[in-house]
Amino acid sequence: MTVEAASLCLKSGNATILRGGSEAIHSNQAIAACLAIGLASVGLPEAAVQVVKTTDRAAVGELITMPEYVDVIVPRGGKGLIERISRDARVPVIKHLDGVCHVYIDSHADPEKALNVAVNAKTHRYGTCNTMETLLVDQEIADDMLPLLAAEFVAKGVELRGCERTCQVLSGIVPATEEDWHAEYLAPILAVRVVDGLDGAIDHINHYSSQHTDSIITENYTRARRFLTEVDSSSVMVNASTRFADGFEYGLGAEIGISTDKIHARGPVGLEGLTSQKYVVFGDGHVRA
Repeated sequence: MTVEAASLCLKSGNATILRGGSEAIHSNQAIAACLAIGLASVGLPEAAVQVVKTTDRAAVGELITMPEYVDVIVPRGGKGLIERISRDARVPVIKHLDGVCHVYIDSHADPEKALNVAVNAKTHRYGTCNTMETLLVDQEIADDMLPLLAAEFVAKGVELRGCERTCQVLSGIVPATEEDWHAEYLAPILAVRVVDGLDGAIDHINHYSSQHTDSIITENYTRARRFLTEVDSSSVMVNASTRFADGFEYGLGAEIGISTDKIHARGPVGLEGLTSQKYVVFGDGHVRA
């Protein structure tokens, strides 16, 4: 992250101050030393990329209240960190909140396609913000699809936590609580809910989603279009794994994070998202009449 953030900011013409976590302080300092050598070798100021040397959280508290030195903050980390920065900062913030991502399997879904997408969305990598955390299944196909899905997930060591209907279909799984629908597990745990069609899926997502990435599996074009329109997330998908919500996969190159904001940068934030606009006007005595 240190290398990618530094390179993206330099490429987009921004100086940057980086503050990593305590678990990587020595690696970050070593990388910072290499960056300083590289900057000096091409005639750029070494201070164009700075890595904060202390892991004291008070340093963050100071930085976020210095609009005279900092133009924008891009926080990466846990929900608590981002909530704190959004609350206390006196500098604009591009928020990268948690990824409570959903896959909804519609009654018009191709079963094989649905199975492949759902398993990939959860098990490809557990610790990423675009990993599925809640699986929604249309009640019309729940009796047929849930056993197929459960067999795949259990074989991969995923713990299932289900709603009341899910527990009726799949014996022996953990009953889900209200907290499970809000959870970003970042682990082999999956919340599963049977919903009343597309309306139920959209209602659930718009209530519990972190507006990161949500996907529908369906062969019905009309339902797909409605899902894309009514689910308000930074990435919405049809018949694709949530794991595709990534700057590289979108053809944007490296990213500094995935923004869940609605202003300026939303989704994967690469060079374009780190670049602001400036209007340049050339005149020769022109006046407005």
